[in-house]
Amino acid sequence: MSSEEGTHAGVKRPTVFLSYARADQVQATKIAGALENAGLNVWWDALIEGGAAFAKSIEAALDSCDAVIVAWSRTSVASDWVRDEAAKGRDLRKLVPVSLDGTQPPLGFGQYHSIDLSSWGGNVDAAEIASVIRAVAAAGREVPLPPPAAQVRPSSLLITRRRVLVATAGTALAGAAGYVAWWQGLIGGRPKPSGNSVAVLPFENLSGDPNQTYFSDGLAEEVRSTLARNILLLVMGQTSSGKFRDSKDDAVTIAAALGVAFLLDGSVRRSGVIVRVAAELIDGQTGFSRWSQTFDRRMDDIFAVQSEIANDVASALAAQVAASGKPAAGAGDALSASGGTTNVAAYDSYLRGRALYDLSADEASERAALAQFDAAIAADPNYAAAHAARSRSLTAIANQYGEVGQQSGLYDAAIVSARRAIALAPDLADAHSTLGSVLFQGRLDARAAREPFERSRALGSGDANVLARYALYSARTGRKREAADAVKRALLLDPLNPLIHRVAGLIQYAARSYADSIQPLRDALAMNPKMSRAHAAIGDALLMLGRLGQARAEYAAEPAEDFSLCGQAIVERKLGNTAAARAAMTKLVADLGDRVLYQQAQILAQWGDRNAALAMLERARTVGDSGLIYARNDPLLDPLRSDPQFARLLTSVGFD
Repeated sequence: MSSEEGTHAGVKRPTVFLSYARADQVQATKIAGALENAGLNVWWDALIEGGAAFAKSIEAALDSCDAVIVAWSRTSVASDWVRDEAAKGRDLRKLVPVSLDGTQPPLGFGQYHSIDLSSWGGNVDAAEIASVIRAVAAAGREVPLPPPAAQVRPSSLLITRRRVLVATAGTALAGAAGYVAWWQGLIGGRPKPSGNSVAVLPFENLSGDPNQTYFSDGLAEEVRSTLARNILLLVMGQTSSGKFRDSKDDAVTIAAALGVAFLLDGSVRRSGVIVRVAAELIDGQTGFSRWSQTFDRRMDDIFAVQSEIANDVASALAAQVAASGKPAAGAGDALSASGGTTNVAAYDSYLRGRALYDLSADEASERAALAQFDAAIAADPNYAAAHAARSRSLTAIANQYGEVGQQSGLYDAAIVSARRAIALAPDLADAHSTLGSVLFQGRLDARAAREPFERSRALGSGDANVLARYALYSARTGRKREAADAVKRALLLDPLNPLIHRVAGLIQYAARSYADSIQPLRDALAMNPKMSRAHAAIGDALLMLGRLGQARAEYAAEPAEDFSLCGQAIVERKLGNTAAARAAMTKLVADLGDRVLYQQAQILAQWGDRNAALAMLERARTVGDSGLIYARNDPLLDPLRSDPQFARLLTSVGFD
């Protein structure tokens, strides 16, 4: 709050919390206006029923205010929200009840005299308003009455549940905007939020069971995915939105940090077969609620709720994008676009699997995720999104944990699942992207991967993960412009996602812009200090720049053993430490063996052993080492580029 809003000539302006029911919004607006005109600060919410996700902000506001004005009416006496807020005001000894239509307060509040506003015509100078102001002054004890209205500049009435009063107003989220440091040169700086941009914040789990968080998170992600398929909207990615799960910042601060015009927040309460979903669309510039709705449905109707929320939000934003309010082509709940299901058991297993997959903790969690996706498919064999997720799980297990003899079979199974997903949902961008990824890194077939990747780019312009995969593929195949364009949009959609910043750095490195690759990689590490491959990638860039001492330090900090030891073997040799270089190579082979044939070839090439490096690459090709996807533009293999054998190897991987 600015000093102009908070004081006048050294006199503190009282702040009141206005509690009312949604049906009484018109009368509440008049009351708020009259109180503001009289010089009070008013904390209120234009659509109070839908803000179940904002309980913490409400409590902070109630604690901070000088008085709680509760507007009783036939509707509000039955509102759980109004009763809870009234109870808080009573317990804090600052309750000021008013009656909008002559309704008496409910049981527990009868001992407090209500100011009757049933005959009030809206006149700001009426005796009823003077009575309310005197009651506020009494409730605030030592807080004086405000100066005359003519001497005070009214503050905005557009305030919602995410606003934090006085003590926290204007607080910035430290580090949330740090990602722009390197981005200035790549895309010209962070653009002003467009009117069609929205972030879906994690829905709060109000079920009383922490194990149900997967469901509330999954529902928010399903709504986000539905919105992202609307080509008229710019929807923030899951990772960036998720950064604000437990944030106490107000809506304006969060929207500014994410660079969006609107926030969609909500909560989920699951009890048996009944689910209550509360959702609210908030204007990021004012903090004002644009739309709010509560849905009470059976679990078997949860799919309709997802689409209803997404379509209502799209309609609410329609005026901002000069659209008709109807879902754009590719939006809505069509299974061809979403790859969804109408089977509750399948949906539940899928959400559980996705929560485990997102953990990416260890082999056990990866295999547990796969089991959940298999369960989803068993419940609904036509669940395309589950088939695509199964393909990604198989690919991750093969790449990270599979033995050399097992990887081929895992990749083959992943391809079958991805193709099945596409057959079931031809417009599912994630399925095409998944197929492209497994063909490229699993089958080592860059040519075959081209078509599904291009299709994913055409269908998935609103999905940051799809764009990031496409950007990496484009970079590896020498298509610099396509890679830069895709990662630019991915960062726009998910700017606080460290994985995408790492992708941006790897793309710069692949383009041989070594100095430019370092900052996005450091930004990724700032967001996730435990991230693998980022330190090693910085080390590679420093190595190419001739900054060997700094490169050595980065390799030593790399948590992934294969990348760390490979870098150490190369840099120590360049520094003249032959024994240390050989020790790193020996440990690499002893610990990881044929799983790191490509890294062994990199080391040999940098050591100047051309024939041994080529022989190692041939072995890597035979066993299907996914490291070969780097070969086309890997500067560590430059000593081999003039050799016809190396050219034939690149052709065999599908590089043009």
